[in-house]
Amino acid sequence: MPSAAPRVLILQPLASDGPAFLAHWLQQRSQAFTLCQVAEGHTVPTEARDWDAIAMLGGTMSVNDELPFLRRAEALMRDAIGRGVPIVGHCLGGQMLARALGAPTTDNPVPEIGWSRVETTADPLAAAWLGERAALPAYQWHFQTFALPAGATLLARNAACAHQAFAFGPHLGMQFHIEVDAEKLDRWCAEAPADGHPLRAHAGVQGEAAMRADTARWLADSQATAARIYGRWLALAAERMARVA
Repeated sequence: MPSAAPRVLILQPLASDGPAFLAHWLQQRSQAFTLCQVAEGHTVPTEARDWDAIAMLGGTMSVNDELPFLRRAEALMRDAIGRGVPIVGHCLGGQMLARALGAPTTDNPVPEIGWSRVETTADPLAAAWLGERAALPAYQWHFQTFALPAGATLLARNAACAHQAFAFGPHLGMQFHIEVDAEKLDRWCAEAPADGHPLRAHAGVQGEAAMRADTARWLADSQATAARIYGRWLALAAERMARVA
């Protein structure tokens, strides 16, 4: 194994959508990381040669928007895929990973806002990334979703969204937010659609009270899954480092 720790890059497109539990998990392990904050004017690199593991967080924009930082993030992911640098994509980040692999992102049939359950597939990769259970709690806030890239393995789905997570080589794309912590969820619960809002007509859209109740029920479970995902992500990074050393 290489003696140096993996060089970790986290792309944060939106000021209010930070790394939360991901940062906490890394800090607990004394794992340094670089946070590229687009809203602070940081430039997204277009090459992955300086990194051993990459994560991309969510955002309110679409990966289809012609924003310079999105096109740079797409170039970065394509380069990382070519180099075998493991990527974990959360929500917008999962959509960007799919786009970098040639799959489109389009409007989902229905919005998902709040807690839901996702069903894992029978593929062994689903167990490797997400654990052995047939269903998991997941926090959602999305209106669009990715198609399954050619050659990718579907790991999770539910009735509202056919493609909740996929694996491609050492990379993982998720439609849901596995990085949430109590502070982020407190803010997002306060922004939930109010009673009477048109979005509340959809079964997959929660109001604040239901969202807070399910946070109390499911956050610890969600973070246990996140820890498994992040552990595999860094283990795959370490394996690659050993191969190329």
